[in-house]
Amino acid sequence: MIPSWGAILTRMPHLDAQDWQAMGLVKRWFVASRSAVFIMTLVSAGLGIALAAQQGAVDPLNALLALLGLTLAHATNNLLNDWVDFRKGVDRDNYFRTRYGPQPLESGLLSESALLGYVLLTGLAAFGCGVWLVLRTDLLTLYLLLAGMFFVLFYTWPLKYIGLGEPAVWLVWGPLMVLGSCHVAGGALSAAAICFSLIYGLGPTTVLLGKHTDKLAEDRAKRVHTLPVILGERASRLLTIACWLVQYTGISLAVWLGILGWPFLLVWLALPKLIKAIRVFLRPRPTQAPVELPAGVWPLYLVAFAFDHNRAFSLALLVAVTLHWLF
Repeated sequence: MIPSWGAILTRMPHLDAQDWQAMGLVKRWFVASRSAVFIMTLVSAGLGIALAAQQGAVDPLNALLALLGLTLAHATNNLLNDWVDFRKGVDRDNYFRTRYGPQPLESGLLSESALLGYVLLTGLAAFGCGVWLVLRTDLLTLYLLLAGMFFVLFYTWPLKYIGLGEPAVWLVWGPLMVLGSCHVAGGALSAAAICFSLIYGLGPTTVLLGKHTDKLAEDRAKRVHTLPVILGERASRLLTIACWLVQYTGISLAVWLGILGWPFLLVWLALPKLIKAIRVFLRPRPTQAPVELPAGVWPLYLVAFAFDHNRAFSLALLVAVTLHWLF
């Protein structure tokens, strides 16, 4: 069955070669690039733009280029991730990645040349947005562009393979995206913005920790030394919970100290999602899909609850930044 746009944009749809052929080129690109996780990038960039709006006028074109360029860079990284893991043989033999959604190469949906064509076009489009922003702003934007290119090209290998993938995500989805978007949109990089970006970056990091903990055994067997493989399952689960607690404590402390405004306390609206996620992370992984897990998500488990919490926390922050700007 051909997946709907809603399915493509919110989860990794299961499909076969016939479904793939029946889809248009645009839908294929969104499936191959794993567009369901783009929301993390859009929120990071959106938060940076909202922070800039607090400090003065926002350049609409720069803001749009930041949103588009960062999303395309994220897509490029996802495509490269699948290509590198395929070339290194990681995704063979019913590996975890091939069970929760189509791996275009391993599933035979795309040839290597076709996937590399996706990578080239998507990467050039992202690079074009970055260069345009450099020409419209200053030298700092160039440094941010170069840093982004480094992480796009080297996240999958070697960073992910040596336990540096998780710290890289914290830096990229936190300071790099939030502060970068804030800068190009027209805002000054204040102490509050820096503090905020460091705290926010922990959210996407917990999503990756959940995913890598889900497939810890498979990664260990393939000698992919993610941080959960290095730390072990129990320590990785506790680290994820600690990151969540630091987020809430950090935001609340920043409000108490006057670094952030009172609307930022709205993040506590995500507390029910936090409690649910913590309970899941404190109990053993089930042997089959539990009833509380949405259909089509399994074998993803921990990451599903981490993603659900991060989405609620991030949307609460977007509302908080908007209210802070208005009042």
